[in-house]
Amino acid sequence: MRLRLPRWAAVTAALAVLAGAGTWTAVAQDDPPPVTRADRMLDVDGVRLDTSYFTGPGDGRRPAVLLGHGFGGSKDDVRAQAEGLARDGYAVLTWSARGFGASTGRIGLNDPDHEVKDVSKLIDWLAARPEVLLDKPGDPRVGITGASYGGAISLLAAGHDPRVDAIAPQITYWNLADALFPNGVFKKLWAGIFFSAGQPAPGRGSDSCGRFTAELCSLYQRVAVSGKPDAAARALLEARSPSAVGTRVKVPALLVQGQSDSLFTLAQSDAMARALTANGAPVAVDWIAGGHDGGDRETERVERRISTWFDRWLKHDASADTGPAFRVSRTGGVDSTDGRATLRAATADRYPGLTSGTTDLALGGPPQTFTNPAGAAPPAVSAVPGLGGGLSGLSSLGVGLSLDFPGQYARFEAKPQTRALRITGTPTVRVRVASTAADGSAVLFAKVYDVGPDGRQQVLPAQLVAPVRVDGAKAGKSLTLILPAIDHEVEAGHRLRLVVAATDLGYASPAVPAGYTVAVEGPLTVPTAPGLSTQAAALPWWVWGLPLLGLAGAAALLLTARRKTAAPAPDPELAAVPLQITGLSKKYKGGDRYSVRDLSFRVEQGQVLGLLGPNGAGKTTTLRMLMGLITPDEGEIRVFGQAIRPGAPVLSRVGAFVEGAGFLPHLSGRENLDLYWKATGRPAEDAHVDEALRIANLGGALERAVRTYSQGMRQRLALAQAMLGLPDLLILDEPTNGLDPPQIREMREVMIRYAAGGRTVIVSSHLLAEVEQSCTHLVVMDRGQLVQAGPVAEITGNGDTLLVSLAGEIDDALVAKVDALTGVGAATRADEGLLVRLDGIDPTALIGELVRLDVPLTGVGPHRRLEDAFLTLIGGAA
Repeated sequence: MRLRLPRWAAVTAALAVLAGAGTWTAVAQDDPPPVTRADRMLDVDGVRLDTSYFTGPGDGRRPAVLLGHGFGGSKDDVRAQAEGLARDGYAVLTWSARGFGASTGRIGLNDPDHEVKDVSKLIDWLAARPEVLLDKPGDPRVGITGASYGGAISLLAAGHDPRVDAIAPQITYWNLADALFPNGVFKKLWAGIFFSAGQPAPGRGSDSCGRFTAELCSLYQRVAVSGKPDAAARALLEARSPSAVGTRVKVPALLVQGQSDSLFTLAQSDAMARALTANGAPVAVDWIAGGHDGGDRETERVERRISTWFDRWLKHDASADTGPAFRVSRTGGVDSTDGRATLRAATADRYPGLTSGTTDLALGGPPQTFTNPAGAAPPAVSAVPGLGGGLSGLSSLGVGLSLDFPGQYARFEAKPQTRALRITGTPTVRVRVASTAADGSAVLFAKVYDVGPDGRQQVLPAQLVAPVRVDGAKAGKSLTLILPAIDHEVEAGHRLRLVVAATDLGYASPAVPAGYTVAVEGPLTVPTAPGLSTQAAALPWWVWGLPLLGLAGAAALLLTARRKTAAPAPDPELAAVPLQITGLSKKYKGGDRYSVRDLSFRVEQGQVLGLLGPNGAGKTTTLRMLMGLITPDEGEIRVFGQAIRPGAPVLSRVGAFVEGAGFLPHLSGRENLDLYWKATGRPAEDAHVDEALRIANLGGALERAVRTYSQGMRQRLALAQAMLGLPDLLILDEPTNGLDPPQIREMREVMIRYAAGGRTVIVSSHLLAEVEQSCTHLVVMDRGQLVQAGPVAEITGNGDTLLVSLAGEIDDALVAKVDALTGVGAATRADEGLLVRLDGIDPTALIGELVRLDVPLTGVGPHRRLEDAFLTLIGGAA
């Protein structure tokens, strides 16, 4: 099997590459405007570069974009993005870099004397095109973007060619020497993948250097044999890194970096951001969920943001919303339909760096001695290129791929957290290291685990580890370990565990055995980025606009005439708590039976809470009491510390859609919305009517009488009405009734992002699959009483069966080997992969055994879904 790096842009259906000068092809599309593509070979300093030139409809000159590809790929990998940019009004040029695709030449890892000069020649070519906007003769208005290898060339070109006007590098490096030789340790697994990706296709030669230049071939072979980078290797890679020209990169830069990335970590984009900001350039930083290790690369959202970034800095469109200065994608649950993590956004109006808002956690444990085994085998496992990212997306479920072998590591633990702790940045810790090696050296791998309440279940956030080479430690040496940069929440009751290991699968360790002693000399310092928030005013339109699409309903007019009752005094300690229900009870009218009995639960800011239960469980009664429509017989409801009574002022902070929408049928949709808001008596500017209309997405139907609406149209109008005023607490009762599947999926995204904006959503629904995908927490009721409350992962994660998703088919013999593993009750095939029933083995140990058996796993997660958990909790009564 040929090993190559993933390709970083969506690829459309393959079309024949048209070599030659200026062959034009129309890209057929049903709906989008047509894009014209010209394929040609350009001669550049004796090398032939295979290029494609894309232009969209319209006359006149337009800015240009150069679009690079990832290592191991070609121009075809970025064709879909090129077509999209062309439709957005850009002249787009893609090319296969030297040694890739149909281009000739040798791979020089973005050598300034070759690959970077090639880009300048491409800019020369654009300057001669009649479609391209010029700032002056020979100087086209041009931006450059690309991922990984293509991202680095955008930075390098901006440092070498002053004609570059804006850049948007993605998941790339600032200093390649630091990336491949972090802290003096050779990243052998990724370097080997790089070298393999540069080999010729089978049957096209057997040159041991493949398509690399001789000096790069010599560098790799020298370091791979010794296992230790030398000064010459570092110098060569640094000279070909953007950091070498960092002080000259002064153009607007959108930096997109991956959290699931053991190749080019968040520390690389941090160095970029600090350097470019110091140069005075406008900089925005976006941490996506995926990366080189896999996971969700958020392609559609990222490409949309890049286009908007170029609109602002190439088209000089001052109205273009380039988004927040800093954005990070956070996991909000798992989509049960495809097993992928669902995402939400957190933002800030400035990039916080990796050490903002630190807090210290004391670590316990005496000095510990462990060994580096002969040959550094068996190695510990942290990140596995191309695999770890898929598992890191499930870290919130306590599933990950990490192995540490007894006798090869030391560990130190903090006390359990009394409240949730969000780590955003690089933890650090001061340690003292002693080595028995003849030269007093040591190669160590530091990582911080999130350990569950039982003390055994542990997960390695983003599957990342920090390597470090320590010299002169014969008599002991103190140093500060800088752990990998992560964005990870440690739940209350969990604790952090520092592990310092002697080996790791992805890196080169000394082959000679040695003993190491490690002691902690200070606390574990973790950054919390306190300035990180999701205020609506700071969000780009797709974060606050999409959350409004399809969500919120409008039936409950909270300010209708209600009798006033004396309310208890506000509770200042609950002023920031959206909802707390205590001892709530309500009897059926004229009887002794309870519709709700002794119900208590609490909802925090930012949560999407699913209220579940069979018919007659008391859900709607609870929601009506929450909105002040009916009065409880016993107990108390507090919203932001205020006791709920009919007509309570705090209800103005609540938006609701319960028991259907009430519209005047002879009025239009727009008139109904205007009338509703006027009835509240609140200022017109507080209504956010434009946002609500954007949510409704009814087009010309907004001007038609509501009596002509279908059920789905009425539902969407009702949802928009509930969103008027952007309430802090949104209550939705069966909001997806009448919506088609695409609209239901849009609503799911709305709820997640709306809550990520600092608001809270409570949704009651019978669609358990949708609840599982959109909600962070659940309250399950049956016969008026609370059955269980807590995070979705906690409620669904109690099953003893795991689903192992696979990269391909496995034979019966391998299934039998898995079935025979100690601690495995059974292993059987399933449409989605392999179902493994646990009978004593824990998930982490199972993953290690699967890796040992060469099972091509791509993900491991609980097979028990919300439907199973729900039916178990209510005893099957649905």
